[in-house]
Amino acid sequence: MKKILIVSLVASALLTGCTGGQKTASTLTESGLNPENFNTEVNGAQTQLFVLKNKNNMEVCVTNFGGRIVSVMVPDRDGVLRDVVLGFDSIQDYVKYPSDFGASIGRYANRINQGKFTLDGIEYQLPRNNYGHCLHGGPKGFQYVVYTGTQISDQELKLTYQAKDMEEGFPGNLACTVTMKLTDDNAIDLNYEAETDKPTIINMTNHSYFNLDGNPAQNNADYLLTVNADSYTPVDSTFMTTGEIVPVEGTPMDFRKPTAIGLQIDQNFEQLRNGHGIDHNWVLNTQGDINQICASLKSPKTGIKLDVYTDEPGIQVYCGNFLDGTLSGKKEIQYNFRASVCLETQKYPDTPNKPEWPSCVLRPGEKYTSHTIFRFSTDK
Repeated sequence: MKKILIVSLVASALLTGCTGGQKTASTLTESGLNPENFNTEVNGAQTQLFVLKNKNNMEVCVTNFGGRIVSVMVPDRDGVLRDVVLGFDSIQDYVKYPSDFGASIGRYANRINQGKFTLDGIEYQLPRNNYGHCLHGGPKGFQYVVYTGTQISDQELKLTYQAKDMEEGFPGNLACTVTMKLTDDNAIDLNYEAETDKPTIINMTNHSYFNLDGNPAQNNADYLLTVNADSYTPVDSTFMTTGEIVPVEGTPMDFRKPTAIGLQIDQNFEQLRNGHGIDHNWVLNTQGDINQICASLKSPKTGIKLDVYTDEPGIQVYCGNFLDGTLSGKKEIQYNFRASVCLETQKYPDTPNKPEWPSCVLRPGEKYTSHTIFRFSTDK
């Protein structure tokens, strides 16, 4: 990988994230990001922008603030590079407009019922930041911390974070690592690892918002979605899983064959009403086999296809139902309703309170691992 793209600033600019001055094109990333806008401090920790590039000229930009994928430049069917994820142009905007855009989520992705769980006879109370539940580790989850970033090579980045015992209510000092590798077959390979000094729970994921048109002003209705799953976990009106696992057969939740999202998402179906559209966990048929595709997303307009692989048992598909056009991201493009799709590989939601589901418990002496691959290609 090229050297970390960090432009030196005077001390005052480091503290304020100064972005003044005319910049030439040579200082910008392929996606148009100015690295100076990421070179600042958040809560006393230094933030940066890291750039990964492969032999095909694909580019992935990552900031250690929240371990976020900021931009992903991939070629469409005509060879034109398009940025296929949502995000912001600066750390200041990530701080000003709290979001999950591109983040490495932890300590527990998705929801925990009423923010409560019991482990080894001890009840823990977590923050309740979403319809009375704890979502994505709470209001100060990993998406708002500064990871330590180390550029391993032109194509690999290592992010580490030390979460303290009882941080956001979770037990155990947790040492976690997210390794992002850009491969030469146009895949982003994500490996998560963690160790703890007390029994705890953990469920990490990446929360990139994919827009395969490279135009977030447009919605995802035409995207073809495939989910390799015969069943899913329904939710109530607060987005909390009911504990059931039900078949997709005969419902709008059936994406076992490539299906346009727009054909399904607005049907008169209780689960779509409860989720304000698609915002559900699917129970994958892949059974932890990283070599099987668990989900795919394709834009007929650009020909860009995203295949997802994981060793996790579930995947949360979220279709940007809460984007409403009031937020503008990179290049001041307005992020309109359903302008993206999130594909969050995971343990099932509220697993700590559903012992019959795959466990999320991590104990001292054990190592948590999770592996996900986002592979991009195009049709011809």
